[in-house]
Amino acid sequence: MTGAVAMTEEGALLFGSIEQLSERLWRGEISARELAEAHLRQIERIDGEIHAYLTVVAERALAQAEEADRRIARRRQEEGGAVDVRRLEPSERLVGIPWACKDVLCTEGVRTTCGSRMLEHFVPPYSATAVRRLDEAGAVMLGKVNMDEFAMGSSNENSAFGPTRNPWDLARVPGGSSGGSAAAVAAGEAVFSLGSDTGGSVRLPASYCGVVGLKPTYGAVSRYGLVAYASSLDQVGPIARSVRDCAIVFEAIAGPDPMDATSAPGPVPEVLPTLELGVKGVRLGIAPEYFGEGLSAPVREAVMGAVARLEREGATTVEVRMPHLEYALPVYYIISSSEASSNLARYDGVRYGLREPGDDVVAMFSRTRRAGFGDEVKRRIMLGTYALSTGYYDAFYVKAQKVRTLIRRDFEQAFERADVLVTPVSPSVAFRLGERVDDPLRMYLTDIYTLSVNLAGLPAVSVPCGFSPEGLPIGVQIIGPAFAEARVLQVARAVEAAVADQVAHRRPAVAVR
Repeated sequence: MTGAVAMTEEGALLFGSIEQLSERLWRGEISARELAEAHLRQIERIDGEIHAYLTVVAERALAQAEEADRRIARRRQEEGGAVDVRRLEPSERLVGIPWACKDVLCTEGVRTTCGSRMLEHFVPPYSATAVRRLDEAGAVMLGKVNMDEFAMGSSNENSAFGPTRNPWDLARVPGGSSGGSAAAVAAGEAVFSLGSDTGGSVRLPASYCGVVGLKPTYGAVSRYGLVAYASSLDQVGPIARSVRDCAIVFEAIAGPDPMDATSAPGPVPEVLPTLELGVKGVRLGIAPEYFGEGLSAPVREAVMGAVARLEREGATTVEVRMPHLEYALPVYYIISSSEASSNLARYDGVRYGLREPGDDVVAMFSRTRRAGFGDEVKRRIMLGTYALSTGYYDAFYVKAQKVRTLIRRDFEQAFERADVLVTPVSPSVAFRLGERVDDPLRMYLTDIYTLSVNLAGLPAVSVPCGFSPEGLPIGVQIIGPAFAEARVLQVARAVEAAVADQVAHRRPAVAVR
């Protein structure tokens, strides 16, 4: 399952950090084209086994890489042949850096399928704001990566184009719905990626694949161009191999956007200046509700082991209570399914996407939606339609929104005593492909520790904290108050440093053989 990092030039290109690769690019030691070609070779070599990518845009990537080389050359010429890398703006660190885009974000001229037959041939006429900001920063998009259909799933098995496999064990899931995003980064098929997180879809695959995944505060990153699943819950977030890399990408994509009425006003939040401040005096909230029945022993031991290491670095632990957490799962599925029922009504065979013929418009609607949507999407549309229907709206949807407010208040009260909360990401390590596909409730319980964060609109990060006895990655979740990404990433960086002896040197064997 695991292997040592390849100590070759190719390995250095594939597994270097953003800062390491950026410094080499700006110093002229490597070219952006050379870096892009190395990742395209890695995709060609191993993606047949992993199936992270749905669309590879090699020509586009090489054109972007060549433009990045020209940008660097111009700057080097302006500064007399040498660029002081210490003076680079954070976004300039992304010039020439290869990345992968979850196939739920619109990309101008590149098909965006959402893992669905409904949008199999859809080519957007514009790019999502997060994608456009990375384009402007000079990053190199390698392609679009696999996902659960319309971001509905926890295993990446709901993709209409087949599942992605976990690079650490090809018989296991990578997590979902951003499974392709996490698997590509873990396997050296991209330096970083973008995912979306509606109930844990960035953090869960990050945990299962041994990488770092940040779910920002709702409104911190524009949702313009993100194909909607549940509009009050969806958020775009970065996945990378280190906390610092995640922070660099977050600063590049965050900030207000006039195209998104839900994006928060104000300046782009700075998270890099405080990243290395450590945890001395930081209060870590431990809620018993996150450590109850169903949590596997290896996950519990790894998470509490990380907490113990932070305590040795000067953090303190306090107990907090989350009395309404037990209602988070039903509340989430009522609200998210209701919003999905509304959002996915637009896929009717008339405006864009798949269209199946019918004798009349009703038959055309029915045949199009029957053929275009997979079973899980249909299940959630029906759940949401039922919850919104006459006679049930108050009993289900309105009541769920009221309990959502109680959950948000639980977090507010917890943060009166603690600076961050520390929890597991998932009750277990990555499970086997096919193990839960016929048991929807068991599959939904996979997200039991993550979805409450989306209900409250808070920032949270998954950072690797250890491995199970069978060699599978385990992540710990750090949750903070709204717009406290700097604090969340600061603690995550301390975790990363504290467990480096257990985690930093390990890579999936499929990626380095």
